[in-house]
Amino acid sequence: MSVSRRGFLGTAIAASITAHLSAQESNPSPSSSEHQHQTDSNAHSASGKKPIMICAGNGVKYIDEAFAFLKAGGDTLDAALRVVKGPEDDPNDDSVGYGGLPNEEGIVELDACCMHGPTRRAGSVGGVRNIKNVSLVSKAVMEHTGHVMLVGEGAERFAVALGFPRENLLTERSRKIWLLWKEAHSLDDWWGPGLADPHWTAPATPTNSPQSQLWDERRQQLEQHAALIGIEPEFRQAAIRRVLVPPTGTIHCSALNEKGEMSGCTTTSGLAFKLPGRCGDSPIIGAGCYTDQDVGSAGATGSGEENIKVAGAHTIVENMRHGMSPLDAGMDALKRIVRNYNNDTNKLKFMDMTYYVLRKDGAYAGVSLWEGYSDGEKHKIVVHDGMKRSETTVALFKGSSHEFPPFPVAMPKELTEDSVYVK
Repeated sequence: MSVSRRGFLGTAIAASITAHLSAQESNPSPSSSEHQHQTDSNAHSASGKKPIMICAGNGVKYIDEAFAFLKAGGDTLDAALRVVKGPEDDPNDDSVGYGGLPNEEGIVELDACCMHGPTRRAGSVGGVRNIKNVSLVSKAVMEHTGHVMLVGEGAERFAVALGFPRENLLTERSRKIWLLWKEAHSLDDWWGPGLADPHWTAPATPTNSPQSQLWDERRQQLEQHAALIGIEPEFRQAAIRRVLVPPTGTIHCSALNEKGEMSGCTTTSGLAFKLPGRCGDSPIIGAGCYTDQDVGSAGATGSGEENIKVAGAHTIVENMRHGMSPLDAGMDALKRIVRNYNNDTNKLKFMDMTYYVLRKDGAYAGVSLWEGYSDGEKHKIVVHDGMKRSETTVALFKGSSHEFPPFPVAMPKELTEDSVYVK
């Protein structure tokens, strides 16, 4: 998509590579990277506790019950699925499952994959419509077929044959957000070229008064249209933010029991307003999720296209196989993304990635490309090893990412205050 097709343009942000600020493991293995990492108050030693579960932030409400199930002897994959199924069922989590933001045609399409360490099996589904719990469908592919991946209509028909009900996944609230996006951004879509195109250039900074005036006029138009289509007053600013800053939500969970058995799963509704049929990294074994019973488990949330190109989760597990600590293994995968763009922060600022890394001995790490979101919220992982907590990720770059497609940096403060609904 050429920059000229957009109504508004983003701005550059200063970025610099941080020193490794903190780590979830305080004693990296002797053969890990030469970098030494400061530890925070929540840091774990190289050999962590077992059992343990780690997940994305939107799993925090569901990890207690899942951990109790795991500690009582429950299967590691079933425990992880109990975490990710929560957001899939939650209509207010518009990044996963029911209520997920739709593609550009107003249809919700879901992706998921899972890996079961004890039996070394995997299952995956992509571009699934009308089935809410695609994480469970990915497990069904693993258990009831000779395949690893089913997509589109075939995956839906398979799910129905196994008893999963067809249902409309587009809630009234998500439908109205899509209508608002259609009204305001009929040309601001995911048609190419994208960031990876060698001819793509970063948008200019809108600093002059006409740009500011145009921004205010567009925001007022959005507010008026949001009222016309019936978006409730208390949610209008949040809806406008989703239009101007299309979210990329996902949830990953990895689980390790006392016997050293491991599993992982990832599920998502993908990029908001994406092209129909788009699959990101979440259903790709080795990108959005990878588990090796001998080594560890890893998963990802963020810019799916970039993660596919570095096979992020597989890269991390292989790094740990060769002696890297969880932290160093995740940082190396992030650096591969950066190398793909020749360290060009004018492009890198429009993407983000968070990796969730769990080694077989219980050591773990959460790493991210940037420190947090444009609204100031930090990237975090949720950890449960008998004590549930959220921990800030270790970031490769200082500062915040800017969502893609680009948007004006001068976003009004009220559009960044969105504490009720998850990203």
